[in-house]
Amino acid sequence: MDRREATTLIEMLERDAARIARVFGLRYRSIAPERPQVKRRLGVCYRDGSIRIRLSHATTGQALRYSSLVDTLCHELAHLRHFNHGRRFQVLYRRILEHARREGIYRPGVDEASHETRTRWPSPAVRPRVARATKPSGAAIATPSQAATLEPQQLALF
Repeated sequence: MDRREATTLIEMLERDAARIARVFGLRYRSIAPERPQVKRRLGVCYRDGSIRIRLSHATTGQALRYSSLVDTLCHELAHLRHFNHGRRFQVLYRRILEHARREGIYRPGVDEASHETRTRWPSPAVRPRVARATKPSGAAIATPSQAATLEPQQLALF
């Protein structure tokens, strides 16, 4: 991955993080790419609010899918409130990820199926929304054909 692509990805993550953080009342200090030599984690959140996200695959060096980067971003944003992996963290992380999905920020399966990277997507205001069915209570549910693409795909990184 070249420096220009990394800069573009970080700018997109910063823009999407600001949208998400505003809704959940979260404050972060900065978002930056993880150092190239870090291979064991996808992201980290420090107590000062700094977030680092690994942008490329540990062995191939190719850019990770934007959906994977957003998943990591949502995970690290949840750490701003809960600095552990306990039950309250997990609930918040799922709420953040679901919000990102509803807003068209987190789109697992989209960039993989079309073989396009997120950098080719239009601005957030014109991204197509995923069609959803609703229960009578108003809670969103997936149709059977959508179920596979609507589940978080944190481990599908390549």
